[in-house]
Amino acid sequence: MVKLTMLARVADGLPLAEGLDSERQQDLEQYKQQAKTLFKKLSQGPPPPSRMSYESGAFFLHYLIEDGVCYLTLCDRGYPKKLAYQYLEDLCKEFAAANGGQVETVARPYAFIKFDTVIQRTKKLYQDTRTQRNLNKLNEDLHDIQSVMTRNINDILGQGEKLDHVSNMSQNLASETRKYSAKAKDLAFQALIQKYMPLIVVGGFLFMFLFIRYYVFGR
Repeated sequence: MVKLTMLARVADGLPLAEGLDSERQQDLEQYKQQAKTLFKKLSQGPPPPSRMSYESGAFFLHYLIEDGVCYLTLCDRGYPKKLAYQYLEDLCKEFAAANGGQVETVARPYAFIKFDTVIQRTKKLYQDTRTQRNLNKLNEDLHDIQSVMTRNINDILGQGEKLDHVSNMSQNLASETRKYSAKAKDLAFQALIQKYMPLIVVGGFLFMFLFIRYYVFGR
């Protein structure tokens, strides 16, 4: 069964639309966050595969990338992969026809929230895998469906945590370096004062002595 559907712009991971049953929203929040993290990772580094499936607990995350848009759905583990990708392809056709030319220009998240009505309508067609319509689709030879790789979602989430950890370490190191640099300057200045303080004191007394002798008593 299809549980969650999200669309995002591949270039920067900006969420474009979402289809989610409100009564199940709390239960699926964890997977929604995983999907958002996945969108961010897809926007970084080399171009991602056009299709990929990720195992996450009792579910699978399937995504399809077309014309700069990532179409993602969360399904039960037992839901056929063929139907999941056929569902995404149908959404892709609908979205491209209605909003394809506007994807690159939007700046705010969920700019195409009204597409939820299309998501809900299309999802109903794919919920029951036993209908004749869906049985026929399961028998179709879908393009490249057998070659779609499956990974564990923790693989990409773990990479993100490692990158964040390295980034935090770099920031902390830079901060500590600035602190040590400032302390080193202070210590160098203090050492300079300690080194030349006796000369400064002697010079001060000598100046005062000469000043008093020639300008006070010399008159």
